[in-house]
Amino acid sequence: MKNVLEFLAAVRLHNNREWFEQNKAWYLAVKEEFDAFTEGLIAGIAGFDPSVAGLTSKECTYRIYRDTRFSANKDPYKTHMGAYVCPGGKKSGLSGYYFHVEPRGDGFFGGSLLSVGMYMPEPKVLRSIREEIEDNGAEFEATIHKAAGFRICEESKLKRVPAGFAADSPMAEYLKLKDIYLEKHVDNAFIESPDLLKKTVAAFRKAKPFNDLINRAARYALEEM
Repeated sequence: MKNVLEFLAAVRLHNNREWFEQNKAWYLAVKEEFDAFTEGLIAGIAGFDPSVAGLTSKECTYRIYRDTRFSANKDPYKTHMGAYVCPGGKKSGLSGYYFHVEPRGDGFFGGSLLSVGMYMPEPKVLRSIREEIEDNGAEFEATIHKAAGFRICEESKLKRVPAGFAADSPMAEYLKLKDIYLEKHVDNAFIESPDLLKKTVAAFRKAKPFNDLINRAARYALEEM
């Protein structure tokens, strides 16, 4: 995966169409490597979570080209690559396992990470998840503890408990979350490790109970929509 990191670092320094076209062969080699890793990741996760069996890398990966129409940032290319492995693929609206590669170093922000859960869920899905947390708080917290090495992401939170939920709920801080996922930041040594796939699958396996609980609530909401 070292080649992937080096390419993304180069894109950050040369984020323009002329450079990208001149290095298109490098990009295609990187894409092929990342797609192959994603296929292995899908198979590895399916070994403990059969709900993702049969997915393809195309159903789980994202284009490197940015949609700049409504963004102040007009850079044409992303400086990261990601694979979101969840039942039905990345567009299903369900919780899953996300693998993110992004260089970190002098002058760089971001960094690579593993995460499990949902980012920006639909409002009805988010409400269903909050209801699940309120009704089964002890089970929810237990799934977080089981996911050794991960932590709940609290970057996006409401200032107050949302309407319809008790302000003094023991789960109040969780109910304020707008994104519901666990995260595990990893360094370049992890990403470049020859055992990357094995380590990533092992980490995600620990977070399966969390993913199952979130999907229990998400499926309930999606069936009602």
